[in-house]
Amino acid sequence: MATSPVAPVGRLVRAPKTAEIIASDLRRQIVKGELTPGETLPPEVELMSQYGVSRPTLREAFRILEAETLISVRRGSRGGAQVMNPDSSVAARHVGLLLQLRDTTLIDVHEARTIVEPCCARLLAERRTTTDLADMGQCIAELRELVDAGVEAVPDPLRWSELTYRFHVLIYERCGNQTLAVQCEVLADIVATHLHQAIAQGFRVDHAAASGFRRTLRSYEKMVALLEAKDKDGAEQHWRKHMVGAGKEIFAEQPRERAVVDLFS
Repeated sequence: MATSPVAPVGRLVRAPKTAEIIASDLRRQIVKGELTPGETLPPEVELMSQYGVSRPTLREAFRILEAETLISVRRGSRGGAQVMNPDSSVAARHVGLLLQLRDTTLIDVHEARTIVEPCCARLLAERRTTTDLADMGQCIAELRELVDAGVEAVPDPLRWSELTYRFHVLIYERCGNQTLAVQCEVLADIVATHLHQAIAQGFRVDHAAASGFRRTLRSYEKMVALLEAKDKDGAEQHWRKHMVGAGKEIFAEQPRERAVVDLFS
């Protein structure tokens, strides 16, 4: 009687390197707040003794944490490893790599933003504070000042991009949902990279575009009014409409099928 082949139960498992174990321990301390941003880690000699490892092994652990922007290492007599606040650009690079492998377009990325960010606007309308409204009002005031001070009411493209990015950040950072906020931050960082490249390649603003800056200001003012009124439906619908319109302007002079791989390569 024939018997069926027995399927393997397990699989090969690689034991973590000592440096990875050390990096994991330090990462845990940073995440739990036992090591805080700006704090300097103990000297290498002390850490080597604590973990019972050589200098090359400890430095390999440091390189892992540096790649995650959890620490910054300075060499020399006054050097040392300093704890950092994690940067969203690290996540953006990893997500960007996955999107590249899947031949994702920038239009696809922006479409995801138009789905997720309005949800943050809805939450913010429910949870906003007077500080949130004041910060968004300040951002609008700086944008208006930039428009009024520009040549023929045309602002500096890079500065304008930075300020409008900040307004988006305020919406998803203050919405009260950290998972949504991180997702929005990563997607926004990818699109911001695209905008900065376009500006660096000689992006110019004409008179027709100048009227768009005023329109953006009015849209932001309406958004703040909806948030102040705690109009959840209105805030979500308005921000979705704004995002769709912004996408048309952002990609107006770019190939609609430009891939993320072209952005990071």
